[in-house]
Amino acid sequence: MRTIREAGSAELVERKSRFLCLLQRVDTEQRAREFVRECRGRHPDARHHCYAYVLGDAGQVQKSNDDGEPSGTAGVPILEVLHRNELTNTVAVVVRYFGGVLLGSGGLIRAYGAAVSRALEAVGTVPRKRVRTVTVTLPHSLAGKLDHELRSAGWLPLAVRYSEGVEFDVAVPEETVPRFQEWIVEHTGGAAGVEQGELVVTEIDE
Repeated sequence: MRTIREAGSAELVERKSRFLCLLQRVDTEQRAREFVRECRGRHPDARHHCYAYVLGDAGQVQKSNDDGEPSGTAGVPILEVLHRNELTNTVAVVVRYFGGVLLGSGGLIRAYGAAVSRALEAVGTVPRKRVRTVTVTLPHSLAGKLDHELRSAGWLPLAVRYSEGVEFDVAVPEETVPRFQEWIVEHTGGAAGVEQGELVVTEIDE
């Protein structure tokens, strides 16, 4: 699954109707509904405020709404674009200012979907992966060297703690944990302790 890199918007004009898509990252249905209300408040003169959202690590929560457009011509195409881009924790609201020309069902489906696609191109997306927090403990004398080598190899420490030794918390994709443990042994000469922590879903920037 993926999510949007940041909040943003984009606009499409189709036969005098304006379709403004607003995207926001959310992690609860309540926050998604609040964003829809915010969009209504910011665009009170628009004819329609259609939306869809997908939530959850596997995109298991989803909803769409046509807001007065013919059934299946607005909310569903918005949702389909989110699905096609494998997005979750994302809400898309498409505000339509009616231009006086009827678009027909096919035209509406294309316009609502295209508005979302254009907004996604503008903001970009990032992958969400299951990662294991792995804690590496080693002597102070090796900490500076390991910190440099971790970053050079693309293993970004989430936190570093100093006490009798030095502890690095590193986010490691679940499928590469065994390889990471071998890498630690090779680069510390077996002087580091490795402890696996919780499994979480997080964003991995490309």
